[in-house]
Amino acid sequence: MNRRLLLLPLLLVLSGVASAAEQPKKKAAANPAFAAVTDTPGLPRVLLLGDSISIGYTLDVRAILKGAANVHRPATNCSSTSHGLAHLDAWLGAGKWDVIHFNFGIHDAKLPPEGVRHAPLDVYERNLRELVRRLRATGAKLVWASSTPIPNGGVLAPDRRFGDITTYNAVAAKVMREMGVATNDLHAAVAPRFAQLARAGDLHYTAEGSALLAQHVAASVRAQIGAR
Repeated sequence: MNRRLLLLPLLLVLSGVASAAEQPKKKAAANPAFAAVTDTPGLPRVLLLGDSISIGYTLDVRAILKGAANVHRPATNCSSTSHGLAHLDAWLGAGKWDVIHFNFGIHDAKLPPEGVRHAPLDVYERNLRELVRRLRATGAKLVWASSTPIPNGGVLAPDRRFGDITTYNAVAAKVMREMGVATNDLHAAVAPRFAQLARAGDLHYTAEGSALLAQHVAASVRAQIGAR
């Protein structure tokens, strides 16, 4: 039998494996929230730091603040406080920031069997204090966003479990109060309408839910930059 014919199935399999391996990169690169922002000179520079919830509201915040601020975010999910501390210098870059709106919490509250808890409450508090210290060193005005609700008692699937997010928010509130950081209470903003605004059985939001969060984020940023 022709060797080329024998090799053809193997080549097709390898090609399929390569294509599958490339798919996550293509998907991440295609997310418009991760697009680089070209600053409009003279406008304040705003940095949004946060997990997938913040990714969901980024584009709406940019649209609301168009002409009032240059709104940036890292091209990634900022995940937990420990991940944030490890990558913060790269996310801040060399430019000047006028306002930094940030949140960490949901990933810190993760429980087994998905993996070890990212941060028990004492570690979470310590990490938050260090994050605030480093963010404040930039000279930017800071706004902390409370973590949004997790339904079903923190159990989304057999392998997706979370600790009580309200206890994490309570720790964060204490830290921000003691360190003089403004708070944007996104948890309170969506909790009364969570069933309507969130995707079924999920902690992520519909387009309507993300748009509502964006309104609160944009308002908190405007309060810091004095935009009208």
